[in-house]
Amino acid sequence: MRNAVEPITVEVIGSALSSIVEEMGEALVRASFSTNIKERRDCSTALFDTNGTTLCQAEHIPMHLGSFIGILPHILKRHPAEGLRPGDVFIGNDAYEGGGTHLPDIVLAEPIFAEDRIVAWAVNTAHHADFADRGHAHIYQEGLRIPPIRLYRAGELKNDVQELILLNCQVPRERLSDLRAQMAANRLGVQRTQALCAKYSTDTVLAVGDALQDYAERKMRAGIAALYDGTYRFDDTYDNPELGRAVPVSVEVTIAGDEMRLHFEGPPQVRAGINMIYTALLSSVYYAVKAVVDPTILPNSGLARPITVTAPAGTIFNAVHPAAVNGRTSTSQRAADLVIGALAQAAPERAIAAGNGACATTSFSGTDADGQLWVYLETIGGGSGARAGKDGLDGVHVHMTNTSNLPVEALEVEYPLTVLRYELVDGSGGAGKFRGGMGLRRVYRAEADCHLRVDGSRLFTPPWGLAGGAPGGLGSFACSSDVTLTGGRGVLHPGSTVEVVTPGAGGYGRPVP
Repeated sequence: MRNAVEPITVEVIGSALSSIVEEMGEALVRASFSTNIKERRDCSTALFDTNGTTLCQAEHIPMHLGSFIGILPHILKRHPAEGLRPGDVFIGNDAYEGGGTHLPDIVLAEPIFAEDRIVAWAVNTAHHADFADRGHAHIYQEGLRIPPIRLYRAGELKNDVQELILLNCQVPRERLSDLRAQMAANRLGVQRTQALCAKYSTDTVLAVGDALQDYAERKMRAGIAALYDGTYRFDDTYDNPELGRAVPVSVEVTIAGDEMRLHFEGPPQVRAGINMIYTALLSSVYYAVKAVVDPTILPNSGLARPITVTAPAGTIFNAVHPAAVNGRTSTSQRAADLVIGALAQAAPERAIAAGNGACATTSFSGTDADGQLWVYLETIGGGSGARAGKDGLDGVHVHMTNTSNLPVEALEVEYPLTVLRYELVDGSGGAGKFRGGMGLRRVYRAEADCHLRVDGSRLFTPPWGLAGGAPGGLGSFACSSDVTLTGGRGVLHPGSTVEVVTPGAGGYGRPVP
C-alpha cells in the first residue's frame, strides 16, 4: 500500500499523465506515413502501470483499449519484469496469443524505467492498412500473427524480427515508416514520464497512479448507484455482408447497488471476420457504460472494477481460436448499441438513440505501374443518434471507431481512385423531437484494376430511435454493372464504380406536430 497523496497533487500529476498520452498520440499521427494514420487518425496511445492495468488512455479510439488490456498480461507472463532492461520494446497483434483484437492493429509496448525500476509502460497501437485481399474463414487467413516479442533489446533493433514482419506485409515501405512513428510516440511517453518522476519523485507518481484508479472506481460506483436497481434486457439484430442475413443479439444488464453485471447472447462464432474476442467485448462495454453512467470518469482500469461482463464462449461476442476477427469493429458497435439500449431503460435522459453502428469499410488493393502493391482502406462515418435536448450529428464516426473521414484530396493524390460523389444522405436521420444524424454517400471510380472489399452493418435492420423517435436510414453497397459483388467482395476495372451509403441514426422523442 503506497502512501496517500494530497488531492491537489493527484490533480496536477493526473493532468500531466493525461497530457503525456495526448502528446504521444499527436506525435504518432504527425510522424506516420500511411493515410490511415496520418489523416484518419486510426491509432491510440496509453500509459499502463507496473501491474499491466490502464493508467490513462488518450481520447482516441475506444476499441483499441481491447488490445491494450490484452498485451501487457501476455508480455509479463512471458517476460518477467526482473529480466527487462531500458530500451526493450515489444511488438504484438495476435488476438489469441498476443493480446490484440485483430491483426492490423499492431501494438508497441515499452517499459518506463526510473530509479532503476519499472514505473510504468508506454503503449500505442496503430491500424496498419495492409492485410488486404484475404479470406476470413479463420484467423490464419487474415495476416501475420505476432505474439508479444522483442522488437528492440536494450535499445538495439532486432533486424531479423523486423525483416520477418515486413516480409509478410503487402506494403512494407508504409509499415516501416509507421512502425518508426509508433516507436517515436512511445519514446516520447518514456521521456515525459521519466521527467515527471524526476520532478515529483517516483514514489509520488506511483501513488498518484493508484489514487487515480481508486477515484475512477468511486465515481463509477457512485454513478451506478444513482441508477434504479433492476434487470434490463435489450434485443436487437446484427447483419453483415459476410453473413448475408440478420441474426438476433441481446444483452441483459443487472444493476444491484453500486455494481453492474452484463450478459451478452449472440449466435455461434462464424467462418467470417465478424467475431470478437473477450477483450474487445470488454472495451465495448467499458466505453458504453462510461458514456451513459458518467462521461467524466477517468479512462483507467478503476472504472472497470464494479463491472462484470459475461458471454458464452464460442459466440460472436466471445470468440475462441481459430475464429476470424478482422471485422470485429462492426460487432463491437452492436455491443455498444445493446448496452446503451438497455441502460436507456434505467436512465433515458442520459442515453442516445442508435447511431449508424456500422463501421462501414471500403478496402481497395492492386498493383501500380511499377509493379508495387498498394492498399487503401477507409472506414466511413454515418449518423450519430439523437438524445434528449439535441439532434444527432451528421456524417461522423460513432462509439467504438472515433476516426476521421479521409479527405478526398488525400485519397486521390495517393491512389488510382476518383471520388465522384461525397454527400450527406437527405432524410436518413430518424425523425423525432430531436432528429437523428444523417448518413453519408461516397461514390468511387476505379482508375486501375483492383480488388474491392466492403463491410458494414445496418443494411437490413435500421438504427432504432428512443422515446418515440423514428429509426434512421439503412446502409447499402452498390456497384456498376460490370462488377459482381459477392459476400462484400468484387473486382474493379478502370471505370468501374462503387457506391457506399452509410446508415443514418435514430431520432429521440415523438416528432412535434
